[in-house]
Amino acid sequence: MLKTDRLILRQFRYDDAGNMFKNWASDSKVTEFLTWPPHTDIEVTKAILHDWIPRYSDLSYYNWVIELNKTSEIIGNISVVKLDEKIEAAEIGYCLGRNWWGQAIMPEALSAVIAFLFDEAGLNRVAACHDSNNPNSGRAMAKAGMKLEGVLRASAINKNGIYDKVYYSILKNER
Repeated sequence: MLKTDRLILRQFRYDDAGNMFKNWASDSKVTEFLTWPPHTDIEVTKAILHDWIPRYSDLSYYNWVIELNKTSEIIGNISVVKLDEKIEAAEIGYCLGRNWWGQAIMPEALSAVIAFLFDEAGLNRVAACHDSNNPNSGRAMAKAGMKLEGVLRASAINKNGIYDKVYYSILKNER
């Protein structure tokens, strides 16, 4: 569990399915630039949680629900989507419910995860990427102290087709 001024980042629980579905997983605007489609019903969300939750027994599995301190409402998630222990590096992915966009919540969550991965997991590099058509995601990365590395042109595919992937990263000695 990680805590910030406004947030608690914790493991998912099965009873999170309803709010996960309602607050972000079913929203086509939230998933617009992601590789997965919006959940069509809560059973899809429940199936995802039944896949994710047992993985917590693997100590190299990092997937947090983002919960508001004041209301205990869950509003998004942030996770390590790629871990390379040989080079002590991780790539982060995240999504946040539309009602909480523009409130600097994702940079706050991302900063907490970066600190954890450097200080507790012993990593040296944390990276993240976004679809070039979604510059707001890049702004969250920059606000969390990550530096723009570059653009891999026509290098990935999501629901919208092939896109340019924009990479940001931060090294342990840069914070």
